[in-house]
Amino acid sequence: MSLDHFLTDTREQLEAALTQCFAQSASSRLRESVLYSLLDGGKRLRPALVRAAAEVVEAPADSWLSPACALEMVHVYSLIHDDLPAMDNDDLRRGKPTNHKQFDEATAILAGDALQAEAFLLLATAEQFSNSQARQMITTLAQAAGAGGMVGGQMIDLQSEHKTLSLTELENLHALKTGALIKAALQLGALCQPQPNSVKLAALNQYGSAIGLAFQITDDILDVTASTEVLGKPQGSDVAAEKSTYVSLLGLDGARQKAQEQQASAIAALQKAGLDSNSLLWQLADYVLQRDH
Repeated sequence: MSLDHFLTDTREQLEAALTQCFAQSASSRLRESVLYSLLDGGKRLRPALVRAAAEVVEAPADSWLSPACALEMVHVYSLIHDDLPAMDNDDLRRGKPTNHKQFDEATAILAGDALQAEAFLLLATAEQFSNSQARQMITTLAQAAGAGGMVGGQMIDLQSEHKTLSLTELENLHALKTGALIKAALQLGALCQPQPNSVKLAALNQYGSAIGLAFQITDDILDVTASTEVLGKPQGSDVAAEKSTYVSLLGLDGARQKAQEQQASAIAALQKAGLDSNSLLWQLADYVLQRDH
């Protein structure tokens, strides 16, 4: 399967399942707000990584879908809340008004809350997994999303505005804020197999760490080089907020080199697991660096 076909097929299956998850919402306005952000045409990179990792460990077909949906719900909830006036105060997300602009702040907060709760409910009730698998998946996602992961990283990010961070501090920030969920995507995919191969599991962990950092560095580069129309959000927002980025610390060429080094580390991990350039994870590593938004 080509990467384009894989990404399209993953997106179509994912969005059909996500829509169904909120079919019975108690409030039509809440459902509208949730689906406004949940189905707004994102890249679906994290679900694609879940699926690709599940295929690497030879997990049962379609077992990837529930954990991929859960992960994407947590990711989208974080975007809704990050855009709020109390956080990043953004008006645009993926080329259209942010959730609180389209609806209101209270509705946006509740939409994020609903997405987070539904994510863990989905994993807890997924019948294709054993109790042990479900518990490990819930633990993995909770750790990646909570105070020791994404939320903790966002707090550090807010505290770091108008400050110059060291490269080590910046890497730690983004390992939590962005990298934790990307690494969790690989782990969730591996957990779709009750007894994943230990060599492949170690390779997926190394790959996840490297590709998460490469993704964030590329984001920083695009914040400088891409237009608002292409990005779907205000260009130069990190500069405006006086945030330390890989570009501000290393320069544009240095940031590009750093991203390429992380991609090389991700590829090296795949080679250890016996995967070559035909593998979807290898192609996804290339995609992360070559994307334009």
